Amino acid sequence: MTQTTKTIRSTRQRRAVAEILHDFDSFASAQEIHERLKQRGESIGLATVYRNLQTLADAAVIDVLRKNDGEALYRQCNTGHHHHLVCVQCGYAVEVEEPSVEKWASRVGKKHGFTQVEHTVEIFGLCADCSRSAPARHSD
Repeated sequence: MTQTTKTIRSTRQRRAVAEILHDFDSFASAQEIHERLKQRGESIGLATVYRNLQTLADAAVIDVLRKNDGEALYRQCNTGHHHHLVCVQCGYAVEVEEPSVEKWASRVGKKHGFTQVEHTVEIFGLCADCSRSAPARHSD
């Protein structure tokens, strides 16, 4: 998805939320972020965390991933368009770039008469560590 970074006002709470995201290797829920902030001694309410996460996401400063149950998870990512490979067991995430996905999305849009096509691709599976500890699946 192509995103344009907007200028946002810097507040103490927004800086704290943005900075704490650097501590996570995986996507984190607002509750996890709030808990980590409290552990650091930050005086910030959960509603303020949610509001600041939404502002940062709207400005394309952080990425948002929605779980199957609708819960939003957040992650500080590198700039530029990318996708995520996410472990369904531990939440570990890797940023990946794949030019063929960009070409495919553009081609599908043109085929159906769409312009200004945007897309989001998230790939889910088990990371190497979780794969080693997962029981083997047998095909039926």
